Formats: sequence, C-alpha cells, structure tokens
Amino acid sequence: MARQNLKTKIDWYIVSRVRELRREKQITQTEIAVHLKLSVGFIGHIESPNFIAKYNTHHLNQLAKLFKCSPKDFWPEKAL
Repeated sequence: MARQNLKTKIDWYIVSRVRELRREKQITQTEIAVHLKLSVGFIGHIESPNFIAKYNTHHLNQLAKLFKCSPKDFWPEKAL
C-alpha cells in the first residue's frame, strides 16, 4: 500500500518554497532550526512527506526575517 502524503497541496507549496529559498541562500536545516528555536529533526520532518509537521505563520514570519524577504514570498500567487 502506497503511503499517503500527510501534507496538503498548500502545505507542500510552502515547504517547497522555503526549501528552495533555503538552498538558494545556502542556509542549512540546522541554521533554520537554530533561528526558529526548533530541533533539526523537526525541520527534517517538515521537509519530509512522511510526517505531518509543517511551518506555522510565526515560523514563516521568522524565516522571512532570516531570508530578508516578505512572508508572502512563501505563498502562491493564486489559490491551489
């Protein structure tokens, strides 16, 4: 039996966008974890389809500060 994706389309869009920006800016999962005061394992769970963990609005606001962008840069232009 195939494993069900535990995140919604919008969750995956945001996670993918954060990961894309993280890689562009050469920021590690560890640096994200330290900045958000979370464990590295939790960041790994966020970036994995096998866990329900996801960023909340506070996380996205803090990541926008780290990435020097707007929190809306993590969201799609149109509804999914």
